[in-house]
Amino acid sequence: MELATLERLNACRQARIAAVLVTDLAGGQATIIAEGSQVNGALGEALAAAFRSGRSSVVEADGQHYFLNVHLPPPDIVIIGAVHISQVLAQMAALAGFDVRIIDPRAAFATPERFAAINLTAEWPVDILMDKPLDAYTALVAVTHDPKIDDFPIAGALRSGCFYVGALGSRKTHASRLERLKAEGFNDDTLARIHGPIGLNIGAASPAEIAVSILAQIIEALRTRDVVSRKGDIR
Repeated sequence: MELATLERLNACRQARIAAVLVTDLAGGQATIIAEGSQVNGALGEALAAAFRSGRSSVVEADGQHYFLNVHLPPPDIVIIGAVHISQVLAQMAALAGFDVRIIDPRAAFATPERFAAINLTAEWPVDILMDKPLDAYTALVAVTHDPKIDDFPIAGALRSGCFYVGALGSRKTHASRLERLKAEGFNDDTLARIHGPIGLNIGAASPAEIAVSILAQIIEALRTRDVVSRKGDIR
């Protein structure tokens, strides 16, 4: 691999931008394609599929064979609220390969005893997310029911282009949430990205079942996201 190609790949990794090392198997030439770059034809379709699946493979496109070596940032799930649903969701998400953080300023809920081996912070999201911001490879799950805690990270997730934004609450609660966010300047198209009520509609009732529905919806969003129009080119 040429030095310039390696430097470009490392720049993508540092910025948490997905990238594919595309190698022409006939000539050996290699190039880095960052997620969001415009690539036409069959190769573009193969790249889009690779970005969604995360799987490296040999593909044929326009009469040529390429090896696509896929480099995806580790996807994060940031859970706002140390509630019963979060206890189950954090464990399942870790098993599914996600890095998980839980943020809740309510010290009575955010205790190590309830969240063993989980990255847990008993601080306000407005303070914590300044140090480690949300990004396009983050799923934001807000489950406190408290606008003073949930609204800031939800707005931050929309501005950061998180691949998933979900918020717990009834349809009435969600309608009120949308009105508050509209007052902050978000338009209807942007607000439509929020999954509320949260989770796939599987008739979930218990905290564990709701956690299953949320994780399934997060995985669906990750594997079906728009990888063409996303910003991500590293020069």
